[in-house]
Amino acid sequence: MRLPILAPVVVLLASCGTPPPVPSTAPSPTVVETQHGIASIYMDRRTASGERFHAGALTAAHRNWPMGTLVRCTHIHTGRSVVVRINDRGPYMRGRVIDLTPAAASSIGLTRGHGLCRVRIERLR
Repeated sequence: MRLPILAPVVVLLASCGTPPPVPSTAPSPTVVETQHGIASIYMDRRTASGERFHAGALTAAHRNWPMGTLVRCTHIHTGRSVVVRINDRGPYMRGRVIDLTPAAASSIGLTRGHGLCRVRIERLR
């Protein structure tokens, strides 16, 4: 008599396990080009792409990489990185390779008090 009652309970308990992780089918981004230099924080102006500047956006300025390019910016000393989208031109100071919005800068540990840091930037495809 007890067997018919236990069978549904066993099936129910067996189905409560977590499924195995599914591998991601999305390809990982490919690095097209790498540069090293100084990153700085910029704000309060219109962008060269025509977008309105947003301090909370993960965007950046680069001298010649195409607008819309995704870039991984890694702080050399902390190892923290962020992926930003190029939507502006600059920086125009010697030795600087990228200008980051305040949100992007803070995500890698660059603060207004320490307005510059050494970075590696990787152009992603």
